[in-house]
Amino acid sequence: MDARKPAPEFPPDLEWVNTGTPPTMEHLRGRVALVWFWSYDAVNCWNVIPDLRLLSEKYHDGLTVVGVHCPKYPEQCANESVLSAVNRHGLRHAVANDAQFRLWRAYGVTAWPSIALIDANGHLASLFAGDGRLDEIDARIGQLLDDAALQDLRVYEPTPPALRPEPRRALAFPGKVLVDDKFLYVADSGHQRILECTHDGRVRRSFGSGNRGHSDGNAMQACFDDPQGLARWGDGLYVADRGNHSVRRIDVGSGMVETVLGMGRAGRARPDQADARNVLLNSPVDVVVIGDALFVAVAGQNQIWRLDLAAGAVSVFAGNGELGLIDGIGADACFAQPSGLAAIKRHMVVADAAASAVRWVGADGSVQTIVGKGLYEFGNVSGSPGDVRLQNPLAVTTDGRRTIYVADSYNHSIKRIDRESGDTQRVPITHRLSEPQGLSLRGEKLWIANTNRHEIVCVDLSTGEARRVPVAE
Repeated sequence: MDARKPAPEFPPDLEWVNTGTPPTMEHLRGRVALVWFWSYDAVNCWNVIPDLRLLSEKYHDGLTVVGVHCPKYPEQCANESVLSAVNRHGLRHAVANDAQFRLWRAYGVTAWPSIALIDANGHLASLFAGDGRLDEIDARIGQLLDDAALQDLRVYEPTPPALRPEPRRALAFPGKVLVDDKFLYVADSGHQRILECTHDGRVRRSFGSGNRGHSDGNAMQACFDDPQGLARWGDGLYVADRGNHSVRRIDVGSGMVETVLGMGRAGRARPDQADARNVLLNSPVDVVVIGDALFVAVAGQNQIWRLDLAAGAVSVFAGNGELGLIDGIGADACFAQPSGLAAIKRHMVVADAAASAVRWVGADGSVQTIVGKGLYEFGNVSGSPGDVRLQNPLAVTTDGRRTIYVADSYNHSIKRIDRESGDTQRVPITHRLSEPQGLSLRGEKLWIANTNRHEIVCVDLSTGEARRVPVAE
């Protein structure tokens, strides 16, 4: 922008979720400020977070990052919910809750995510929309800091972190869960590890060093980044390693971890029987095994991929990559950030998060909507399929026949759906849920990753009794 205008001031009554000393334009003078607008449900916003970490480290002596959260869903308007998301994503800068979109409008923002750069004089210098723009933003920040130094305005002291952390718990924001006859597997996502536990919560083994990163090796050397979906096939435990944009395989005998899909960084390939280890993908969040194939919910590309476990070849199974809620066969269908997978025989059920929908994917790749109406048709309504409204569902599981359980995550509830009729009812659970993101069914017991309460809950569906599983305690 050539004729720069003063950047809009932060309203004095704006609520800040992780700091008691919010920034002001006066305090930011002499620094370059990066103000990013985001919504914590959106995969494109997740993809910006590693860029922010990189920029904060590179320009620690002159850049201040400020987050402005602008919600899509009613659930996201609460400060408590935004703070949980800030801590789940490991943000260390001040974050405001702009639930009324005041700053959004003042800055002329039109999309999640957007990044505004403010120069050392407090003027709005640039506005970038979308993710994947790190190089442009990096170059612009460098230029603005050099300009500030030439004008003898630059302030070199680092910006103190803004932190209001969660209480220390044995688990941290557990994502997905998987239960078999012997073990309970937990994606302890906030601790960057996978736990193998007995059904009563005793930890037998832990996979992952606990450090965020991407490296293969033995159970204590390997590194994950926001591990999520879990699936078993033979001696392998497959992990959707969301932050590393890859799928990992844990050999449950030796504990060795290897990467079987992806290269550890984000990309947007459209593979067709490609070597899975040389393909770039974007934010896989769940996996399910059907036959000898691993199906992957690639949330960042709005697709379901199929990995041939014997041959190591990957291809797109369903979804053309466009964000939407359109039924069809294979590439004629559209998904909206698919985030949960489960199987009924050789068919799949998909929690299609951004469409607040549950979809059915046949063995031939045909996609049908069971419940859900569109990207901005959400709510908390049970009943017949035409009336049902969910709010960002993030997980599904099934009884293998006709009953589907869905984590209606932003409604803090579990819904039961009849596959054939579409009738949807809330499962009565006395235990308080907070953004549950993982489900696994074994017999009459439903296991829930109660994500924002840092716990695993087991519900006996025959009696309605719910108990907290003391994992790692």
